[in-house]
Amino acid sequence: MSGSVLYDAPGPRAVLRNRILGVVTVLVVAAILAWVVWRFAATGQFTAEKWQIFGYTAVWVQFAEAAGRTLAAFAAAAVGALLLGLVLAIGRLSDHAWIRVTVGWIVEVLRAIPVLVFMMLIYYGLPVIGVKVPAYWAVVIALVAYNGSVLAEVVRAGVESLPRGQSEAGYAIGLRKNGVLRLILLPQAIRAMMPVVIAQLVVTLKDTALGFIITYPELLYFVKLIGSNAVYGSPLIPSALVGGAIYVALCLVLSYLAYTVEKRLRRTAGRPPRARAGSRRRRPSPTPNCS
Repeated sequence: MSGSVLYDAPGPRAVLRNRILGVVTVLVVAAILAWVVWRFAATGQFTAEKWQIFGYTAVWVQFAEAAGRTLAAFAAAAVGALLLGLVLAIGRLSDHAWIRVTVGWIVEVLRAIPVLVFMMLIYYGLPVIGVKVPAYWAVVIALVAYNGSVLAEVVRAGVESLPRGQSEAGYAIGLRKNGVLRLILLPQAIRAMMPVVIAQLVVTLKDTALGFIITYPELLYFVKLIGSNAVYGSPLIPSALVGGAIYVALCLVLSYLAYTVEKRLRRTAGRPPRARAGSRRRRPSPTPNCS
């Protein structure tokens, strides 16, 4: 077929126009990158003095420790956000109006509060009333509250997007509402919404960088500390480049792991159930010929 269901195949003029736009876009991006590199070089960001501090092993050990603290906050926040999102999504799908409306307001309030404001309220606000929360838990609680509310809406939308026949089939075989949700709807919804869940977890990993404002010693906090070291020429740009590269590497590893899990889930969903050993049919023995 020469065309698609949604749009016609582009003609020669459209193909030429698209190619010209693509070439112009590549040239513009390359020019911007070249200008940035030139400005870095012109301001001495590539000199040995700026990069001298990265020749010490102790600096890289501290980078590894800061990245470990980032991952520690992310791991706790990711697990908590997934659990909170699942609980809130079930509440949003409840048949009882008072539960559905109450949980709906909780989700909207948690989504409306910025993560940084949430962290500052927990870390700086609670001590006013006599409750002191460590920086680590302030970061984790804020990330769990915000991302859990977002994931709740993702799961709810995934469940409601499924055909009604899925739930009706569950009720037809005698399942109750919790059984239909647990055995039929939630597994399909989570599998379908896995790319969105992965994207939200990547956002959670990057939002841990907000913890440096409340003095949580994660990766960005250490990048700022190294970049403001006047003894080594205040290498802010080099430390930001190194820290940014570490963040990119962590996000790529997380995306790869999540993609692997998603691929296995899809393969498992499409695989027919194995026949039990005791339910195998035996070959019928040949009947004797009586003729």
